[in-house]
Order: sequence, then structure tokens, then C-alpha cells
Amino acid sequence: MSTLFRPQAQKLATLTGHRDCVYALAGAPESTLVYSAGTDGFVVEWDLENPARDGALVARVENSVYALKYIPEQNLLLLGHNFQGVQAIDLQARQLVHATALPPAAIFDIAYSKLRQRTYIALGNGTLAVLHASDLKLERLVPLSHKSLRCLSLHEERNELAVGGSDHLVRILDLETFTLKQTIPGATNSVFATCYSPDGRFLLTAGRDAHLRVWDVAAGYTERLSVVAHLFAINHVTYSPDGRFVATCSMDKSIKLWDADSFRLLRVLDRARHAGHGTSVNKLFWSAHRNRLVSCSDDRTLAVWQISSEPEVGS
Repeated sequence: MSTLFRPQAQKLATLTGHRDCVYALAGAPESTLVYSAGTDGFVVEWDLENPARDGALVARVENSVYALKYIPEQNLLLLGHNFQGVQAIDLQARQLVHATALPPAAIFDIAYSKLRQRTYIALGNGTLAVLHASDLKLERLVPLSHKSLRCLSLHEERNELAVGGSDHLVRILDLETFTLKQTIPGATNSVFATCYSPDGRFLLTAGRDAHLRVWDVAAGYTERLSVVAHLFAINHVTYSPDGRFVATCSMDKSIKLWDADSFRLLRVLDRARHAGHGTSVNKLFWSAHRNRLVSCSDDRTLAVWQISSEPEVGS
């Protein structure tokens, strides 16, 4: 007999204030603060310790924001200002400290390497932008595809960057030379999400074809598992801070929680069962503080979920 920890979920709060679809979430896993942004150009700070409190406006930009990244060492929030570039907000001073113009395209994801002091930007024109983390100065532009780059994930130990795109491919790049080490086929449509497991053994990918795929990294990114995980496109995939669970969210309006070892479905958070979102769920942020999961949606709201686990004996 083995023990499976089945997560329990309670919706703690609905956070309102955005005037349009919310696409981006960011924060430090250990912090109570989380940041959101979307089509309205508002960047808002929320306190998970006081979810009933109104959000605080951090910045307002002219165009939509699809990507945010928190840099803990400098207490900076990077925001991808679509068709303009990347901006860095000093969260203590609440002021803009760096801004870098990029090719006029949507910015779909931002990754940060503390080890290499680099920031990586996935652009809608198929280009990867590489910036110095200290001042956001552009180091190089790496053209990769004729279609959008949608998601980025770093594997620091292997010196690799996984890049998912609208051309249905996941590319594995060498972080030093940016040469292509491997191309992972399999998806039948755009790849919206890539995520390495905390131990680095697996790469998870998902996207418009609604499949969650698990790739064995050490075995040359061979496919370990492919499951139809949602009814419609999967927008994001993330691990819980303790590595026990995987969360996916989808255009089908639901969030699903999976066992990280077996990828057995454990819990569905939706409108009917848990008063979840009424439209597409676009992004997730899982905070280690009290194990709270934050989701954002086309319905202009964020939801704060308390996730707890209890052992369920199974064979």
C-alpha cells in the first residue's frame, strides 16, 4: 500500500480591480506579495496575508502586459510592455529604474538566471532577446522561429533553456552559445507552457492541443507521458513549492491539480465545484507562504486558493 496526498482546496478570496483580462502573475515564492498585469496595462500588487485588501497600483503602461518577472536580489519587478520593451520597477521606491526598447512585438515570457546574470525575453516575432540583468542592456537577439515564442524555462545545472513556440516545437538551447542542442516535437499546436521539475529530471510542456506532456531530461528528452489534461488549451503549468503537486490551468475555465510522481488527476477547481473562474484561466502563481495558489483569468479577477493535503491510502 502507498500513501497518496490528495490536495484539498478552499477559495479564500476573489481579487478585483483590473479592467480587462489578466494574463501575468509574479512574485517571490516565500513572500506574501503577488503582482498581476494584463490587457488594461495596470500592474497591481496584492497581499496574500490580507486578500480582502484592495490591490496597490505599481505601474500603468500604455499597452498590454503578458509577462512579469520578480527579481528578488534587487527587489525589482520586470514587466514586458508589449510592442515597447522591458521595464524594471524598483518596488521599494516605486519607480522605473531601467527600460530597454525591443523589436515591436508582443512579449510573452521572461526568464531570469541569477547564475549568469541574464534575462531572457520571448518575443512574438520569433526572437529571443538576451539582456544583462544588472541594467537590462540588450546583449543579443537570437532569431529562432517565424512564429511567436511563447514560454521559457531554465535548467541551470544543464546550462539549457527550453523555449516553446507557436510553431508547435520546443527548442533546447545552450545558454552559453545559444546554439540549438535539440528540438522536441510532439505538440500538434502552439506550446504555451514549459516547466522543469524542481529536481530537474523532467520537462513538462503543454499548450493549445490540451495535452500535458512529460519529458525525461536525462534520457535525451524522451517522452515519458502524454495525457489529454483539459478540454481546451492549457495556458500554464507550475509545480507546488514542495514539489508534490503540479497545477495546470486552461481555456476551459478550470484549474487541475495532479500528483507530481504519477500525474494522476487529484482535484479540479472550477466554477461549479469551487466557485472558480467564469472564463479562461491564464496564469498560476503558487506561493510557499501558507501554500496558497493564485490564479488569474479573462474574467478580470484573481482567485486565491488555500491548498492543503491529507493522506489518502491507495494501492
